[in-house]
Amino acid sequence: MAQELNDTIKRVTDRIRERSEASRGTYLGRMRQAAEEGPRRAHLTCGNQAHAYAAAGEDQDKLASERAPNIGIISAYNDMLSAHQPFERFPDIIRTAARTAGGTAQVAGGVPAMCDGVTQGQVGMELSLFSRDVIALAAGIGLSHNVFDSALYLGVCDKIVPGLVIAAATFGYIPGIFLPAGPMPSGLPNDEKAKVRQQFAAGEVDRDALMKAEMASYHSPGTCTFYGTANSNQMLMEFMGLHLPGASFVNPNTPMRDALTVAGTERALEITRLGNDYRPVCDILDEKAFVNGMVGLMATGGSTNLVLHLPAMARAAGVELRLEDFDEISSVTPLMAKVYPNGLADVNHFHAAGGLGYMIGELLEAGLLQNDVKTIAGDGLSLYSQEPKLVGGSVVYHPGAGESQNDKILRPASDPFQPTGGLKQLAGNLGKGMMKTSAVAPERHVIEAKARIFHDQNDVKLAFKNGEFTEDTVVVVRFQGPSSNGMPELHSLTPTLAVLQDRGLKVALVTDGRMSGASGKVPSAIHVSPEAAHGGPLAKVRDGDIVRVDAVSGTIDCLAEGFEAREPVPADLRDNGHGVGRELFAAFRANVGLAETGAGVVV
Repeated sequence: MAQELNDTIKRVTDRIRERSEASRGTYLGRMRQAAEEGPRRAHLTCGNQAHAYAAAGEDQDKLASERAPNIGIISAYNDMLSAHQPFERFPDIIRTAARTAGGTAQVAGGVPAMCDGVTQGQVGMELSLFSRDVIALAAGIGLSHNVFDSALYLGVCDKIVPGLVIAAATFGYIPGIFLPAGPMPSGLPNDEKAKVRQQFAAGEVDRDALMKAEMASYHSPGTCTFYGTANSNQMLMEFMGLHLPGASFVNPNTPMRDALTVAGTERALEITRLGNDYRPVCDILDEKAFVNGMVGLMATGGSTNLVLHLPAMARAAGVELRLEDFDEISSVTPLMAKVYPNGLADVNHFHAAGGLGYMIGELLEAGLLQNDVKTIAGDGLSLYSQEPKLVGGSVVYHPGAGESQNDKILRPASDPFQPTGGLKQLAGNLGKGMMKTSAVAPERHVIEAKARIFHDQNDVKLAFKNGEFTEDTVVVVRFQGPSSNGMPELHSLTPTLAVLQDRGLKVALVTDGRMSGASGKVPSAIHVSPEAAHGGPLAKVRDGDIVRVDAVSGTIDCLAEGFEAREPVPADLRDNGHGVGRELFAAFRANVGLAETGAGVVV
């Protein structure tokens, strides 16, 4: 029998509801008003509609004369990004499924999908976080044609899903379902790939060996198999009820993947206002859904990037999240999974061991998830403890296994890998930040050492190459916040700092920038806010200052005498505004919000 809801989870949920009462009320009022206007196409002139249906082929008559639901497809397809390449086939599958079920479907628009793996350590990464806002805007343009009764959102990776959720919430009177493409089959194990990266950073292997390892890791269509931001997004959509149950980690181009796409299409037709099970996105994305998502993030040891994305997504639905919400939820949520970089398994192994269905069932039983929520599948998150099976070519749901199939990967809530989740808020005279602790050895949770200041991640690598790191060091990389240069991930520093750790040094990273969702064993205080470009405390730190990063007490401080009275170093950003498209994003850098509130531009 399920336990009563955990007191901390209840308290945090109530606190979010209270602080969001005004904004959520305004949001829901607007959504109800839009919904009461009835099906969108009813308000278009004949000329408007003729333009919308001109290319619809065999669906023209149904669109023009019948009262059948029409699905708008928002797709992040491109064939440069492995996670999104499988979406090339989805529109045809969706259109056919919609016709068979008595409806229609049209591609409403495409959104950009950039790959952080391609831009990691490159100038293009400075556009990455802002692409979330561009995706929301692009999806909004597609849906603004006002001819759709529901929407299917095709996206997987880092900024794509958060941007699509912001758009789905903005058009929250329209039901919406997220359809993933699934992870690529397992290739070279992630720990072996990481080992080769560290060997290359240390000069022990050449570039040919590095390239061979990378190509063996990223080898086919589908999402990368480590548990970074992309796969954390998929977890989030399931915990928040925007996926079909069990949809997240089914491999691309398989019969089950295609059957889930068909089932998602059928469900998108069933939940429109034209039917009898109207389920608009605005009713799904409430404070309980966001708390459930945060619990999932902690229980799986997910990406720190979601600490930026969740507040932005929530704000689009009138819900206000704060860093202390993440911290408190982490304090009572057990870490139940060991998936790389927190362990050796990849997401395919995790899925085979019981995956998200097992976790959701366990967390519901433990009183750590809220079951009384609306989802696209029906009422109650317990639906997501079920497992899809392929029967006669169609998806049929059965009870999940109910127990882990591999306790080295997935453990019950009553016997977890550790009693608390993987994220810790840090606060002190250097500002507020976060640390992902789930992959950091306990003896490295507190680092106190001299600071070494850098304004460019490449300068850190050069200092390492020149043999300049010879003692315990807190590496401070500042002017990396959203206003400075778009807040690029600094994941390419991980191999370098990991080599220093392996040499016996105590090292930590402190930055107002981001680290990848795959960041691992190096203690990293990230998203430090206010950022240095705004005169934040990081701009006052000098080489040789003693800095203490303490994930046990949740503090981050410079211990230098007279620190707070210092004048901040001014930002030199003259080279940050041009090249590789950066010119186009000047307005974004000038208007972006603080990291601690999600670093949003459009929300």
